[in-house]
Amino acid sequence: MIKPDLSVNLGGIELSSPILAASGPFGYGHEYLEMIDCEALGGIIVKGISTEPWPGNPPPRLAETPCGLLNSIGLQNPGLESFLKNDLPLLKKVSSRIIVNIVGRDINEYAAVASGLDGAEGVDGLEVNISCPNLKAGGIAFGTDPSATYKVVAAVRGRTDLPLLVKLSPNVTDITIIARAARDGGADGLSLINTLSGMLIDVESRKPLLGNMFGGLSGPAVLPVALKMVWQAAGSVDLPLLGMGGITSAEDALQFFMAGARAVALGTGFFYNPGLAALVREGLEDYMKTRNISCMDQIEGIARKG
Repeated sequence: MIKPDLSVNLGGIELSSPILAASGPFGYGHEYLEMIDCEALGGIIVKGISTEPWPGNPPPRLAETPCGLLNSIGLQNPGLESFLKNDLPLLKKVSSRIIVNIVGRDINEYAAVASGLDGAEGVDGLEVNISCPNLKAGGIAFGTDPSATYKVVAAVRGRTDLPLLVKLSPNVTDITIIARAARDGGADGLSLINTLSGMLIDVESRKPLLGNMFGGLSGPAVLPVALKMVWQAAGSVDLPLLGMGGITSAEDALQFFMAGARAVALGTGFFYNPGLAALVREGLEDYMKTRNISCMDQIEGIARKG
């Protein structure tokens, strides 16, 4: 029985495993690195970083929903300087590739963060989160406007030689238009999807449950939506895709690979199973062994063929 080769190249980032930790739930690794075997992870995408610290949104920030989680953290982060001084040294100790999610209130801030991370030892790539509010454009998210998507990706591309993944929002009419705009701006790969916009109401107080009213829905409930959008993006752009959205098993991950993803990221599932990455990796290896599949190339996009 062959031992499958799980290594993949994601937009110029060589990964020993196609399983990553998604930006957000994994934070900056401090808590999880003490609980899990990082050998199962090909990469860790840290929580979003801006130039200066962001306080985030008012509480309540989290609420459970059927098969999902609604969050309104508000991209709280310690800022670039603190990340480089306090968080990156810890992350450099692990064997996984380190990808930094970057955020900004405007294009200049995105570019500044990218410039500050360019050349930083231990940073293997950037994930550009274009689902942030574009305050200079009346609060429109960069990720819902193809022109804004192109401009912010091009600005970041001009400030760094690091591989760039662009994280797409599902809150659009046609994700392929945004995918092409990100490609044209200089993306090396795409991450999809970010959370779906949603809300809950407390029937006793008769007010929105979250302090910021709206939040992002993640977890198993979003998997079919995420899978569809990975499929659409794979048919629209010739870029490697990082699929995510509700993955809690090897079978879930395999669906993303077969739809066209080169790698997958785990998020909300870590909250109730810190060992999820090892579980998914073992299941993926078993699937490949029993079917005599030697490498990930033989799975990527296979559902699209024939």
